[in-house]
Amino acid sequence: MHLQGSCHCRAVTFSVESTSPVPFMRCYCSICRKTAGSGGYAINLGADFHTLKVKGRRHLRVYRARMGEGDDVRTSSGQRHFCGRCGSPLWLWDPAWPDLVHPHAGAIDSELPPPPEHVHMMLGSKASWVPVEGRRDDPRYEDYPDMSLAQWHERHG
Repeated sequence: MHLQGSCHCRAVTFSVESTSPVPFMRCYCSICRKTAGSGGYAINLGADFHTLKVKGRRHLRVYRARMGEGDDVRTSSGQRHFCGRCGSPLWLWDPAWPDLVHPHAGAIDSELPPPPEHVHMMLGSKASWVPVEGRRDDPRYEDYPDMSLAQWHERHG
């Protein structure tokens, strides 16, 4: 599916091809919560990095999260792209998985298909004020799910 996206001020617009455009996985980790903020979680899609086309690239900024505590602090390899003018989170790309890019569902302007379920991950990092909304039988994980993005899509057709 061809996806069009943008930041709030429209200084950055992008397009990308996605075989997994269903916004189903809600990540409640502190990094997603603090950098994307939507509902205390972020919803990321999967797309083909090689098809990513960006206009307004000069307005892009990249944040690499610091993880750990004390002497065990390291910088994530994940590159969280956002608009330097309005601050909108746009996508995550990690050189560990160079073929994938994860646009934030909230940055997508195209009509997205509704998910058959939501997967709630990183609930161990969830802020206390955030309720876990969704269906009673939605899969929920304290940490990472036991399936990949591709496996979830294979399972759901």
